[in-house]
Order: sequence, then C-alpha cells, then structure tokens
Amino acid sequence: MSETTYRCQCGATLRFRQDLTLERGVTSRSWACGDCGLPVPGVVAEKLSHQHPS
Repeated sequence: MSETTYRCQCGATLRFRQDLTLERGVTSRSWACGDCGLPVPGVVAEKLSHQHPS
C-alpha cells in the first residue's frame, strides 16, 4: 500500500497521525493540521491517521 501525504495550505506536509490534531464532536470526529489548525479533508485524514512512522 502506498503512503498517503497531504500538503496543508500553511505549507506543512502531513504524513502521519502525529501530524494531525483530533477534534471530537458530538456525533463525529474531524481532523486538523497539527501546525496551523486548518481542517484536513476527512478521507485523507482517516488514511493518515492509520499511518505510523517506522
């Protein structure tokens, strides 16, 4: 499986769960960039959340 990466608007490259901030809502959860706090698209964030650095 290939590694997923996401380039945030702030310029940060997100690769792993550690690069994200989890925001829990009442009915769902959402992810944000760990550097700037901008929202990350849900599908991309879920893929990133399952990647761990080796």
